[in-house]
Amino acid sequence: MKFKANLLLLMTAFIWGFAFVAQRVGMDFVGPYTFNGVRFALGAASLLPLIWYFRRDSSTKKITPEENSPKAWKIGILAGTVLFIAASLQQIGLLYTTAGKAAFITCLYIVLVPLTGLFIGHRITMNTWAGSVLSAVGLYFLCVKSDFTVSYGDFLELIGAAFWTFHILLIDRYAAKMDNLVLAFWQFITCSALSMVVALTTEEIVPALLFQAAVPILYGGLCSVGIAYTLQIIGQKHAEPTHAAIIMSMETVFATLGGYLILGEILGPHEIIGMVLMAVGMLIAQLHSFQIQNQESL
Repeated sequence: MKFKANLLLLMTAFIWGFAFVAQRVGMDFVGPYTFNGVRFALGAASLLPLIWYFRRDSSTKKITPEENSPKAWKIGILAGTVLFIAASLQQIGLLYTTAGKAAFITCLYIVLVPLTGLFIGHRITMNTWAGSVLSAVGLYFLCVKSDFTVSYGDFLELIGAAFWTFHILLIDRYAAKMDNLVLAFWQFITCSALSMVVALTTEEIVPALLFQAAVPILYGGLCSVGIAYTLQIIGQKHAEPTHAAIIMSMETVFATLGGYLILGEILGPHEIIGMVLMAVGMLIAQLHSFQIQNQESL
């Protein structure tokens, strides 16, 4: 069962990794806010059959009265607002950086989440500190140019990583208290609505261009948001949390591979070294929890 769960999570990472490529290709035709607005609307719509199914099937329904209260949609709207900021920064950043670099910087949340825990009283292990330092060095090699400047796109992705961290902590705080699918639906529809409001005021929406961007938008909405999110939920039911985090961080590898195969993105030696250091740092940061879970399973 755990093998199947890990395989589903690897499929999730594959879909998310290639979604960075779809996000870049889509912006050849539409603006970043339009792209996000449509794809998150599709993602929200794709969850409706699942919400209906799990509420209908009494054998799988685990809904408490709290889940039917206004609190579920309130938290969803709050999470969706944070998601809107994070997704917008990521999408705009992709206009100025590669898919692979964007994925690696975004995945810094693996290190930032435990570090942020310092402010809410969590203990930080030596593995986390070591992984953070190694990731920081890797980030330097990946992003900092010879004149000690950081590109605009990488800077936006870095700020976005902070908001992805906040989003993860927010979901972690409330997800166990409400229906995850309903929470996801509200955050996706909120992100879509906010994106479309900005798009209508700052971008020109041309139906013909939306049609030309149909493939990357459909991939980003139905596959990246709808299918991958569902696979993540199913996979994480049977996988160890730390194992899941490590497997899903493989999206960085798939994003780099997709950028090379589809977009022809080439990385220099310093960038490759930076990616390797960041990947090792992310793994080290999760090593302590990995060891604890292995001991508990014995």
